[in-house]
Amino acid sequence: MTRIAGGLIDRTRTLGFTFNGTRYRGHPGDTLASALLGNGVQLVGRSFKYHRPRGVLAAGSEEPNALVTLGGGAGRTSNMRATMVVLTEGLEAHSQNHLGSLERDLLAINDLAAPFFAAGFYYKTFMWPRSFWEKLYEPLIRRAAGLGALSHLPDPDAYDRGFLHPDLLVIGSGAAGLVAALAAGRAGAQVVLAEEDSRLGGRLLAEGGLLDGAPAPDWVAAVTAELAALPNVRVMPRTVVFGAYDHGIYGAVEQAAPDASQGPHQTLWRITARRAILAAGATERHIPFRDNDRPGVMLAGALRAYANRWAVTGQARAGDPVAVFTNNDDGHRSAAQLAAKGVPVMGVIDPRPEAVSLGDYPIFAGATVTGTRGRRSLQAIQVTRNGRSDWLECGVLGVSGGWNPNVHLASHHRGRPLWDADRLAFLPPADGPQGLISAGAAAGQGSTAAALADGLRAARQVLDDLGRALPPVRLPSAAAEPDGQAAFWHVPGKGRAWVDFQNDVTVKDIALAHQENMRSVEHLKRWTTLGMATDQGKTANVTALAIMADLTGKPIPETGTTVFRPPYSPITLGVLGGGNTGAEFRPRRLTPTHHWAEARGAVFTEAGPWMRAQYYPQPGETHWRQTVDREARAVRAGVGLCDVTTLGKIDLQGRDACAFLNRIYCNQMGTLPPGKVRYGLMLREDGHAFDDGTCARLSETHYVVTTTTANAGPVYRHMEFARQCLWPDLDVHLISTTDAWAQIAVAGPKSRTLLDRIVDGVDLSNAAFPFMACTELTVCGGLRARLFRISFSGELAYEIAVPARYGAALMARLMAAGEDLGVTPYGTEALGLLRIEKGHAAGAELNGQTTAQMLGLGRMVSAKKDSIGAVMSRRGALAEDRRRLVGLAPVDPAQPVVPGSHLFAPGVVQSLDSDAGWITSACHSPHLGHAIGLGYLLDGDARLGQEVIAANPLEGQSVQLQVVSPHFIDPEGARLRD
Repeated sequence: MTRIAGGLIDRTRTLGFTFNGTRYRGHPGDTLASALLGNGVQLVGRSFKYHRPRGVLAAGSEEPNALVTLGGGAGRTSNMRATMVVLTEGLEAHSQNHLGSLERDLLAINDLAAPFFAAGFYYKTFMWPRSFWEKLYEPLIRRAAGLGALSHLPDPDAYDRGFLHPDLLVIGSGAAGLVAALAAGRAGAQVVLAEEDSRLGGRLLAEGGLLDGAPAPDWVAAVTAELAALPNVRVMPRTVVFGAYDHGIYGAVEQAAPDASQGPHQTLWRITARRAILAAGATERHIPFRDNDRPGVMLAGALRAYANRWAVTGQARAGDPVAVFTNNDDGHRSAAQLAAKGVPVMGVIDPRPEAVSLGDYPIFAGATVTGTRGRRSLQAIQVTRNGRSDWLECGVLGVSGGWNPNVHLASHHRGRPLWDADRLAFLPPADGPQGLISAGAAAGQGSTAAALADGLRAARQVLDDLGRALPPVRLPSAAAEPDGQAAFWHVPGKGRAWVDFQNDVTVKDIALAHQENMRSVEHLKRWTTLGMATDQGKTANVTALAIMADLTGKPIPETGTTVFRPPYSPITLGVLGGGNTGAEFRPRRLTPTHHWAEARGAVFTEAGPWMRAQYYPQPGETHWRQTVDREARAVRAGVGLCDVTTLGKIDLQGRDACAFLNRIYCNQMGTLPPGKVRYGLMLREDGHAFDDGTCARLSETHYVVTTTTANAGPVYRHMEFARQCLWPDLDVHLISTTDAWAQIAVAGPKSRTLLDRIVDGVDLSNAAFPFMACTELTVCGGLRARLFRISFSGELAYEIAVPARYGAALMARLMAAGEDLGVTPYGTEALGLLRIEKGHAAGAELNGQTTAQMLGLGRMVSAKKDSIGAVMSRRGALAEDRRRLVGLAPVDPAQPVVPGSHLFAPGVVQSLDSDAGWITSACHSPHLGHAIGLGYLLDGDARLGQEVIAANPLEGQSVQLQVVSPHFIDPEGARLRD
């Protein structure tokens, strides 16, 4: 173990975990990365392109190297940053992106072929020969893409979503974030404090400094306790705010506590905040030099964090010398603190000639690191000064090239960060998201004292905006921290100096991109794959921009930055669904008779968002078609019941309701008398058929419109748009009542007899209540209801509607009242069969590319009035369309009729040019004894009795069909008017 004294870990307990099958021990408070380092493990992964050995580089979410797979089976999760994984008992982790063992990766041979994989390799190589792309290149690229592997099993984790509406969202819990949250909390504002780490404190946990003469974690603990006690403050550790969106909305993902046994694994939060403070801190950048990617080369600030917070040094063996290579004073702080803890610091290499030591360690002023040795761990570094190079034994090298404020969220509205020449860093843009203020290190105020003061400043500004007074907040005293630095971006020289560790982008790659005229930062990014890793270039992009600026001879601000986009930090795709997986992938709406049907053994199917009874099998029926045929015969011969609640129902009332509907429907609605129903067709603005249904006039100013199930929502939106935007002067009001009324179709020659037994005092005779009549009445002794005499099956039929809560009871009463009549429930399969036999168009025929003329309803488009789509329906291309809806029957009754098959004249060469139409719907008709279908056929109304060929190339079928009337059953319509 390479542990040292101190740290914020619980040494009284140990936790066992495995990495690549080897068992190790850590302590509560460890991350997987700190536990591995504490066990002397430096090699943790392989780079993406060259499969070079990689070790832990950072200590937070910016980690590009230490990506691991956790768990196994369905719960396996890949590409997890070891620096963000809280250590738990029994944790199982595996390294990624290697063939064979991690130590002997067979794909490391790619490193030998590095000269062939230079910048732009993919674009240059896979262009020729063109025929190789689909057969060779694309399969190879897809096979090689990615780092970790998916389990390809259903995700067993639970996810959830939530909504928060605070006055203030504080992002980050370092010095600035804690002060801001404390001030706003004391002022009574509703505050949400989000921190991506598992505990609050930010860099205060890692710095080893003092606040008011005591360790900084003590002050953090006191503030955390006060915030937890404030009822108006919500503290959310393990929560990453990944995106800033319009109107003060922020996306956040909260990870469940490691020991949580119940509840969601992750929660997606939509936080709508009146104001927000970005206190996300800063990320340290490295300095590229030859072979700077060895395991054991780390960021100096991370080295300091591991020593102070987790009591580990990163050494493979205790006693290995540690060095720091830095161009700034903060790197010296890391060396000084390590030396004070008894870690053997062999020296600080600083390119500044004037650099001085800040502690008990040697200094190499005016020197640089120009190389390293070691394969799976760092063995030695080459230090060059005044032209002389020396190889020095070294087990860990901390590198610091300065700090970059985390401006990402402040730039998510395409605001461009501002370059600060004094701080040598980009600061948040002036035109960031409205209501967002940056503070602390995220605003360039990197020292502890400055961050504390800046957090209070931000809180004061927010409270002023909210109309609240700043309460007393005493800032703890913090020692001054030296902040000198030099604009030293990389070490020139031969060999490969790595800029982006995960994607294997080197200084030479950037130079080659410049040479090949990829000089825009966006082109540079795509040509080299710079910054496309899981860390999104947090440790690499600014360094790369500085190198590009040197090459172009332009200053860094003129060179520019890439566009920052969400997510700020990687998040799982599963959580974006907010728990909508499996059966919850989308809401399932249940009809009022769902549980009644379920109790009768119904098989259900999805119909849009609804679950509808598909058919009701009975004992002895071994095939679904036996059931469907029985149900269809029962409707034709007796009486059947079907829940049609899912049909869209829109209630319209008002003095101008009639005029409104006359403009919505292409056929006349103005002449519809009260107590009557009329079939209606709606057109889109382009003249194509939109939806069909019925319009019932219950009184002079009261109408009920029905729509197809699939278009219930779109039709309502269409009508509401017309009401509000097209004709706001009309006195009409509408509301969707689809969920308010249960509606049951009662169909068959005995349907009147059955209804007579439940309606209260209404004459249902043909003379008193003819076809297409409607009325409001009561049933079953006083229950209010609506009755419509309409038919979808072609038989005598009605639809009866009652308040939704009584739907199941009505179905049960109808079943009991019609027992002697042989009443039979039927589902959507029989419903579809009956409508095809009758020639009724449905969703398959109303597919968005059909017209009234194609449906045989051209004369319904009234020329006596204007309506939506009417004029466009008469334009040449639509009015002259010769395709018509026809019926199709096989010449050989044993042959099938397959929906989707294309229709051709016999003997022609089958091609797009000779294509005469297609089959839209098909079924087996138990009344005709063979398959039948509906379809669109060129000049179909003039080809009745002729034969066509239905080609189904997907299944190699070719069936000879006869063109017949689409009305297979009762073409005159006598049954439904009986």
